[in-house]
Amino acid sequence: MKKTISLLLALALCATLLAGCSGPASSTASSAPAQSAASESQPQQAAQRTAFRIASLKGPTTMGLVGLMDSVDKGEARHDYEVTMYGAADEITPLLVKGEVDVALVPCNLASVLYNKMKETGGVEVAAINTLGVLYIVTTGDDITSVADLAGKTIYSTGKGTTPEYTLNYILEQNGLVPGEDVTVEYKSEATEVLSAMQMSSGYPIAMLPQPYVTTAQMQMEGLSVALDMTEEWNKVSPDSALVTGVVLARTQFVEENEAAFAEFLEDYAASVEFVNANTQEAAALVAQYGIVPKAEVAEKALPACNITFITGADMKAKVSGYLNVLYEQNAQAVGGQMPGDDFYYGA
Repeated sequence: MKKTISLLLALALCATLLAGCSGPASSTASSAPAQSAASESQPQQAAQRTAFRIASLKGPTTMGLVGLMDSVDKGEARHDYEVTMYGAADEITPLLVKGEVDVALVPCNLASVLYNKMKETGGVEVAAINTLGVLYIVTTGDDITSVADLAGKTIYSTGKGTTPEYTLNYILEQNGLVPGEDVTVEYKSEATEVLSAMQMSSGYPIAMLPQPYVTTAQMQMEGLSVALDMTEEWNKVSPDSALVTGVVLARTQFVEENEAAFAEFLEDYAASVEFVNANTQEAAALVAQYGIVPKAEVAEKALPACNITFITGADMKAKVSGYLNVLYEQNAQAVGGQMPGDDFYYGA
């Protein structure tokens, strides 16, 4: 049983690459407890000030939260949000399992793995999509304008046996191309290795990379440009689903015990995403300040391409379930062995 669980988590944890994680260091933003004796003596009311323990990953899945984090640091948050960032998803998983975290911003397929792992011990549910696809086909040439143009080419990528591979395979197959036959894919262990392979290649090398590393690579390799947005390509072949990178996952017990406060948290998160998307320069400064991306310059260029969003309800369910089904058909273990039930989808 332990080996099975380890395998499921290993498959899901590789999705951390898509979150643009870098290093194991963690950082925390928290608001001081503000529960007064007077409020404690009053009857329980909707939206009573509540403490939230939030875990997130360094990368696009946390970029949309920086407005909320800033409100915490300014003492303006209406709840006690404690946000701790981690370098890898395997640091967050045991905290959720042990009930030491209330909300987590994690890769979509890891949310499904945790649902299947925890459904007998309290459960978790997905409340929102916070990041759509961050994968891009990049090249130094100008001959790739459609997926069909990848025929006969070699693509460098990361994520063998995980979500990047499944995403690439699905899009290629839906465009009539057979991976390994019509298109050669050379997988590397890290994005830095992909860039090195491109730099050493002759001609016009092609790669699939995630943001914000695409932006970093463009600063290091002259003439490198985005040829295809894999989120757009996914939408062309599967308009009823979506290429989902990150989601907001919450422990079911916490949601049920704090319904009104949790609804307000989602409102605050949505407002934070709106701020980030409307104020790129200011948001980029915060992204760098909180250590999500090392430099504000990189963050400012990458943010518009990170597909930061906030999708809830029935639309969220359709997109997430459609995406998970694509993964399930390629490797059931990538979603925890089976598709999540309806109770996985909060508010849907």
